[in-house]
Amino acid sequence: MRDPETIAAIDAALQAALDKSAYLADDTKKEIRICAGTACHASGRVALREAAEAALAKRGLTDTVRIVETGCHGFCQQGPIVVIRPQGIFYPRLKPEDIDEIVETSVVGDGVVERLLYRHPQTGETIALEKDIPFYALQKRIVLSLNGKVDPFSIDDYLAHGGYSALAKVLKQADPLAVIEEIERSGLRGRGGAGFPTGRKWRSCRANPGEKHYIICNADEGDPGAFMDRSVLEGNPHSVVEGMIIAAYAIGADNGPVEGYVYVRHEYPFAVQRLRRALEQARERGLLGKNILNSGFDFDIRINQGAGAFVCGESTALTLSIEGQRGMPRGKHIRTVAHGLWGQPTNLNNVETYASVPWIINNGADAFAAIGTATSKGTKIFSLTGKVANGGLIEVPMGATLREVIFGIGGGMLPGRHFKAVQLGGPSGGCLPASLLDEPIDFESLVAAGSMMGSGGMVVVDDTTCMVD
Repeated sequence: MRDPETIAAIDAALQAALDKSAYLADDTKKEIRICAGTACHASGRVALREAAEAALAKRGLTDTVRIVETGCHGFCQQGPIVVIRPQGIFYPRLKPEDIDEIVETSVVGDGVVERLLYRHPQTGETIALEKDIPFYALQKRIVLSLNGKVDPFSIDDYLAHGGYSALAKVLKQADPLAVIEEIERSGLRGRGGAGFPTGRKWRSCRANPGEKHYIICNADEGDPGAFMDRSVLEGNPHSVVEGMIIAAYAIGADNGPVEGYVYVRHEYPFAVQRLRRALEQARERGLLGKNILNSGFDFDIRINQGAGAFVCGESTALTLSIEGQRGMPRGKHIRTVAHGLWGQPTNLNNVETYASVPWIINNGADAFAAIGTATSKGTKIFSLTGKVANGGLIEVPMGATLREVIFGIGGGMLPGRHFKAVQLGGPSGGCLPASLLDEPIDFESLVAAGSMMGSGGMVVVDDTTCMVD
């Protein structure tokens, strides 16, 4: 633990960042939360915001009711989505002409517009509250806990919801190895596909000597139907930034200079735009760059945009691409933790892995390890797509079954259709038939079943699909 003076300086720096916050989380205030994820943007969220602004102005509520354009709510098949807080009223598939009635009924008043509520695809029942919709109620959200709540362009929102408190905790503890031990005890494994133990990777990278250590976030997801990393960066980029800073401290503190990169494909303009703003805001608040939170620790992050080559998701190809070379995989005897970017020790994890770290630090390794199975701890984000009633971005505990995901969260097949198979793991994965619907979703079980978890793409096919095609 650091000396009391340094701890006080770190606390003061964090409080200074909070004091600049224009917004504090208040669950009693009325808010109009509009999903600004890619899917909802494509289906008309800009027009919804304009309609909401006009409806509030007409009633003189512009300064009292906040409009928040959030990250992806996950239920992409129901977009564009609006949620009215504090009640949590969920309105899907809206048109601009619906907004005035919603403002009058659910913002000025506390009622609901029955005809605009979500309707269960099987029972036809209308469900008013977001938390009661099976798509959300059956999930366990850790990484996605603030998606749909915070404005991704606002560090104020992230700070008001406890953001960067995990970083302050780590810096005050002043024991990089203790951070690594906490990640090891949590059982966190890489969410990019291989499932390598995260803490062991961090320890190995720290142990390898070099002129500089590098921390890389792999946001180059290329699997068909996969949009997990993109959605996290679009919806809560500060969680990834905070996780990377903690990793940099664990690996690089008292161990020479350390530098960070986020490698993201150029096809993700919203993710790049929001991440770039998050980095700027973190520097402005003293949370990134020189002397982070008055701790004496220096670390900064750059964005490197890839050209979209699928192979550059592989670690050695990725590092070559950052160096400006052709992205080609190298022999696996070359370990990135020892000889990575520019020949220096390099730690490489994906977006979801880094975004899990602040939760683990704040809630403890035991809390994370209590979720999941004996060998696969915590939660996993999937993009649930294909011939399923409720597609979108989901997060479930490791060990949940395919049936629970596809027929519980996903709502099952479309009317009159029957389940045939689900494809997991991208091009390297496999298809699992109906006989394996009760298989648990964890690293070992999926491999034993003939597939793999991969980065989290899950494509459902029904009896209209030819498996050969």
